[in-house]
Amino acid sequence: QVHPVESGGGLVQAGGSLRLSCAASGSIFGLTVEWYRQAPGKQRELVGSIHTFGRPNYADSVKGRFIISRDNAKNTVDLQMDGLTPDDTAVYYCCVATVYWGQGTQVTVSS
Repeated sequence: QVHPVESGGGLVQAGGSLRLSCAASGSIFGLTVEWYRQAPGKQRELVGSIHTFGRPNYADSVKGRFIISRDNAKNTVDLQMDGLTPDDTAVYYCCVATVYWGQGTQVTVSS
């Protein structure tokens, strides 16, 4: 089993940056890791994903602003978020192999 734990959330002003990290308790090699977010009153949406090999994929709403990277040796996947807007305010979740979910980390962007 792999238990992901997110960190790095917080409060930031519009235009600012945050870096979230997802640390897994076991190896993520060969597994797809996804970042989701859920804003109040909205459905959870996929932000992006990254497999062991290949380039990350992103939702249109974050392309050009967010970057997903992974370190298989450390079993971590980071989400670098730049150019944040209030619309990015949400709880951000890490999901490994579509099965193992973290508890989420709150990101709040003030205008």
